[in-house]
Amino acid sequence: MKRRRFLEILPAVTLGPCCRPLVGVAAGWSLAACSGEPSSGPIQVKWDRDADPRCGMIISDKRFAAQIRDPQGKAWKFDDIGCAIFWLSQRPFNEETPNTEFWVADYRMGGWIDARQAHYLPGKKSPMGYQFGAVARPEADAVSYREMKERILARGQ
Repeated sequence: MKRRRFLEILPAVTLGPCCRPLVGVAAGWSLAACSGEPSSGPIQVKWDRDADPRCGMIISDKRFAAQIRDPQGKAWKFDDIGCAIFWLSQRPFNEETPNTEFWVADYRMGGWIDARQAHYLPGKKSPMGYQFGAVARPEADAVSYREMKERILARGQ
């Protein structure tokens, strides 16, 4: 018997029939809460261990990482905004699909910012060579998310 099933039925055995449905629901919620991953927002990257699902590279440069949370709530981590853009272009959803979240590392300050609201500095030496660093505030020569995406897709690969 799997642990989850055991924990669902254990209280039901000891309590009366009127409380059994409530206990099963509570057990399910508590198990879901123990998974350690939030249901929204960026998740913790295991630097030098997590791999990019598109290119397979280990994610190590904190200045260029990106994350996408798909409409089902699963988080995907990338080593370069370009990998995230191409990966997203091959999905049945996009960055405008409800419940899709897109985060990118702030090139200058660290931390995560919404990729769609970020400004992108071209010419930065990124892990996969897409050459964009994201910043939260506009800077000279920075381009919008839309412009960065168009340049990456036009370049290919």
